Amino acid sequence: MTSVAVVGRARNSRRDPELTKREILDAAAEEFSRHGAYGAKTEDIARRTNTTKRMIYYYFGSKEGLYAAVLLENYVRVRSLETHLGLEEHDPVEALRMLVRATLDHYERYPELARMVGMENLIKQGETAAQLEGLEELNRSAPATLAEILRRGREEGVFRSDANAPDALDVHQVLSALTLNRVEHQSTFKIAFGRDMLRGKDGAHVRRLIEDTVLRLVLADPAGLES
Repeated sequence: MTSVAVVGRARNSRRDPELTKREILDAAAEEFSRHGAYGAKTEDIARRTNTTKRMIYYYFGSKEGLYAAVLLENYVRVRSLETHLGLEEHDPVEALRMLVRATLDHYERYPELARMVGMENLIKQGETAAQLEGLEELNRSAPATLAEILRRGREEGVFRSDANAPDALDVHQVLSALTLNRVEHQSTFKIAFGRDMLRGKDGAHVRRLIEDTVLRLVLADPAGLES
């Protein structure tokens, strides 16, 4: 069985700049999610990727620059995922289900990115996010994608269209809150209540709970919801 370290050395030996940057970003995400923006060490990130601090600074300028790049990478990945689902090819209820499931899948695959978003809010109070060039423009696609799903659903009469019906940003906020909470609070929730929100039967139950909650928020007749 080939170890991750051996694979990393083999990859870096080819001196592929894009691959090297990708490996640094992935390793940095793990380190920042464990130790925070201030506690993570570039020496440890370099060691995990078989590179050097000098190489990291060459690509990202500084540790803060690397942290910013990893934070931005979260938004790039999830927005790219949303726009490549082909949601327009599915009826609005199924499209919304697909979007919820893809978002849950993303943060199950990259829980370190969810934790970084949490720390950016709680510890840095959005200081780095506020300086990310193009972040607002990048994220416009999220409510735009939901707005199109909601528009189609309302035209077909399957989604609410009353005066108090949630708009696209409302739905995005609820989905983001439930999805990130599932990752960020996994450990303490399991200790306090014995429920692992990410693993096993509990994890599957929580996935269905989040999906149903988002759908009930918009359905004209939530009584007919089928998970």
